Amino acid sequence: MKDKRALIVHSVYWLFLGVIMALMIFFNKEKMTREYILVSICYFSIINISIFYINYTLLIPQLLKKYWIYVISIVALIVVMMFLKTGLALLYRDVMLEHTNPKTGVTTHSDLNLYMISSVFISGFFIISSCLIKFMLDWFSNIRIQRSLETERKDMELQFLKSQLNPHFLFNSLNNIYSLAYQKSDKTADAILKLAEIMRYMIYESNDSWVALRKEIEYVQSYIELQKLRFKNGAAVEMTLNGEIDDQQIIPLILISFVENAFKHGVANDPTDPIRINIIANQKILHFSITNKKSNGNKDEVGGVGLNNVERRLQLLYPERYKLNIVNSATHYTSELMLDI
Repeated sequence: MKDKRALIVHSVYWLFLGVIMALMIFFNKEKMTREYILVSICYFSIINISIFYINYTLLIPQLLKKYWIYVISIVALIVVMMFLKTGLALLYRDVMLEHTNPKTGVTTHSDLNLYMISSVFISGFFIISSCLIKFMLDWFSNIRIQRSLETERKDMELQFLKSQLNPHFLFNSLNNIYSLAYQKSDKTADAILKLAEIMRYMIYESNDSWVALRKEIEYVQSYIELQKLRFKNGAAVEMTLNGEIDDQQIIPLILISFVENAFKHGVANDPTDPIRINIIANQKILHFSITNKKSNGNKDEVGGVGLNNVERRLQLLYPERYKLNIVNSATHYTSELMLDI
């Protein structure tokens, strides 16, 4: 029994039966002679324990799926043990089958047929109890295995989602830097430096399952600064932070897709209608919203990776702890995320 839980359950089970036997001896001192106790413990207890573990370790694992063979094996086990117990009772007839009343001195004999029937019921008790314990422990073990497999599946899926997100972001950033380099812009060097800072966060700090909210927002701000280099007069972005922006834990790279989509699909250089980002946080709740003016001429032919990625990660890591509301109007696109952190 490798499982500690199984060892505990078996120990409690046999301790419980041992206590019952001790109580029977205590309350039936006249009947429970020294010879009776010796025979019962040395022979019949060994037989009953054998019944339990023959079923537990051999019959259930090997034959349970072959239903009729298992039933026949159980019947055969009960019959064999019944004859064995009856034979021992006859061998120790004066101990097991004869009872003398200490007051009257009258000796009575147990009915052998009734004794055989009682031995069948006792054997059945140990078979049923071994089945119940086996099924209970297997059930708990299966639950534990399923949870472990589910955790591994989630981890693998999350790693896959993050591996999708990083190249997706890098692809778009390199496109932007390529545009600057093609235009021979003086901002190219700054853009490469800013991208290096962002990649440092993505490669090292975002490998953790959770990061500080403050660092995640700093990463978003760095991304915005990188995007501003694309435009001659900078990008039109209004970012408002309210509440406690500190070390509350959040999954990394969860906000960037919303910001990235605002720049990809929206108008980012209109000072009269800027991209508006609002973040409100306390120790329990994060409220993030972003609104951008739509641009019909700025479509992503690949599309779909960013927000689908975000929503799947939210489903895995914030089950029933998030609300995502996306409004796609004729002129504007708004994403609003509420997180219990």
